[in-house]
Amino acid sequence: MMAKLNQAMKDMIAGELSYISTVDADGNPDVGPKISMRVLDDEHLIYNEMTGGQTQANINDNGKAIVAVANAKALKGFRFGGTAKLYTDGDYYDQAAKWAEGKFPVPKGAGIITIEKIWALDPGPKAGKIFEE
Repeated sequence: MMAKLNQAMKDMIAGELSYISTVDADGNPDVGPKISMRVLDDEHLIYNEMTGGQTQANINDNGKAIVAVANAKALKGFRFGGTAKLYTDGDYYDQAAKWAEGKFPVPKGAGIITIEKIWALDPGPKAGKIFEE
């Protein structure tokens, strides 16, 4: 079952830096910023895989990914968990290449994350609680 993004989540993704976390086959975590993270539709995120490094290797290995985004001043944030897949051609890749045009290198791939769970990262009683699944 997929979770759906609401407008507040979409706005936060558009306005704040997102971080993606993945794990390798041995369970070793990796986390890194994704300045290209953006909303594809109500149930998917898209980002440009620019380095082809550990994040790409981990996604190719098992597809597990979590994206976190927060606004420190507003004390609000979200964590999006789901399955990621990388595309090196086709429509998703073409969208990523067009997005990068004139400002970033040609992407090595387009990462698509199917959102399965959403957690609130606000402090207080909602912290770390599942917002939607």
